[in-house]
Amino acid sequence: MAASHTDSHPARTELASISLDDLIVAIRAGGVDARLAASGTAEQATVRGMTVDSREVQPGNLFVCKGAAFRPAFLASAIERGAYAYLCPNDAAILEQLELVAPGAPHIVASDVRRAMALVAPVVYQHPEQALDIVGITGTKGKSTVAYMLRSILLAAGETPSVLGSIETDDGIEHYESHNTTPEAPELWRHLWNSVKSGRRHMVMEVSSQGLKYDRVLGVPLSLGVFLNIGRDHISGVEHPTFEDYFASKLRIFDQCETAVVNIDAEHAPRVLSAAEKARRLVTTSARGASDATFAALNARSTGLELTFEVVDRLDPAHPQTHAIALGMAGLFNVDNALAAIACARLLGVGYDAISRGLAHVRVPGRMEIVATSDQHVIAIVDYAHNELSFETLFSSVKREYPGRRIIALFGAPGGKAQERREALPRVAGKYADLIIYTEEDPAHERVEDICAELSAHTPAGVDHEVICDREEAVAHALDVARTGTDDAVVLLLAKGDETRQHRGDEYPEVESDLSIAKRLLAS
Repeated sequence: MAASHTDSHPARTELASISLDDLIVAIRAGGVDARLAASGTAEQATVRGMTVDSREVQPGNLFVCKGAAFRPAFLASAIERGAYAYLCPNDAAILEQLELVAPGAPHIVASDVRRAMALVAPVVYQHPEQALDIVGITGTKGKSTVAYMLRSILLAAGETPSVLGSIETDDGIEHYESHNTTPEAPELWRHLWNSVKSGRRHMVMEVSSQGLKYDRVLGVPLSLGVFLNIGRDHISGVEHPTFEDYFASKLRIFDQCETAVVNIDAEHAPRVLSAAEKARRLVTTSARGASDATFAALNARSTGLELTFEVVDRLDPAHPQTHAIALGMAGLFNVDNALAAIACARLLGVGYDAISRGLAHVRVPGRMEIVATSDQHVIAIVDYAHNELSFETLFSSVKREYPGRRIIALFGAPGGKAQERREALPRVAGKYADLIIYTEEDPAHERVEDICAELSAHTPAGVDHEVICDREEAVAHALDVARTGTDDAVVLLLAKGDETRQHRGDEYPEVESDLSIAKRLLAS
């Protein structure tokens, strides 16, 4: 692999204490007004680590008071757990409440708490970005797939990268199933610190539109910034008010990347390429074989179980290369994702031997995972497709790759967000599916029955559909319908991947994943 700027930075073992004065300097340098408040020697006070979650406070932490759901009781709990100081908004009414529950505790008052915490996080965690190559991936679909493809390639090259995204968080010290694609700044910088502490040199992270819009990734220098595609999604009163806001938020990734990697086949590519001019270098990909792309695919073929294609590599325009690639997953659309991963790997100095081995053995949890009966009468595909763009891409690909099969689709829509999906998903699925089954998908504070009723109401006339609110029952029913039918069938179990939790109310109870159910029932 190419020499990295990380080579001169050995693994670190302990966080140092940081003075509140130093944090004030960092906040003000970022254009946010801030002052230190408390009695005694607050100027000499120090903190070690920080968090926005009172349940995660460690002794000596800086606790951040933020968010619509914040309550003064959270600060009281944080102080009880050992938080030494807190960061809070410059609001007289809030300040009065906080000082009542934490009298005398040193605190920083900031005009913009969200931005302030993003400015102090790299200081608290001692600038771990200086010892890492960080790859940021954004797009409406494909982020997780590209992240796992790149991880598989790096592993084949002898490197163990950290991964941060919608499926899991793995930083070498902490490893768990993720709840958010891009965490808040204190958590994000802790994972960067953990990566350095564990001796890792690469962080591969998904970057959400919310993460970009709300400064969660502020100050994170991306060695590579990848823009896969853009489609309508996450448009609601609690996310992005308009598509323009969503698109503009995504484009902010180019404000902080050294090299931009852009899919020139995607819709709105000219605008993306224009924004990418902010980066010092631009690299492009094209699954359609564009002759002006840095990385282009030719002769893509699918067996329904794996893909093969040739990649034309023009990273050195004077000496283009062509290499055969076998991808160990289905879905012709994954050629786009593989090209992005290949481009990143080559820019990180990885050769084609490791690229070929990594892609041949890649597994992306809950993405195009295939489970079939021994006679291939039923093929179940577990995939995370959950928005209009990913639905159109997946369904059209399945129609081409599994001709003549009956298509049964199972999905729902999340509660409290992305309202447009409730109209768009039935419309897209209705163009391809012979049977649609609506079910639970992270209803949060809404009733599953109400969400499914909306989906049903938007189903195109004449399309056979059912509602089974219990997801495990719905999956079992879909597979049973396929097994007992006379026609060969493809069953699409969508939107949850291999997730083992449902978001119900304020809880995330464990459930059996779609993948687990499919393996259990189709193997019997």
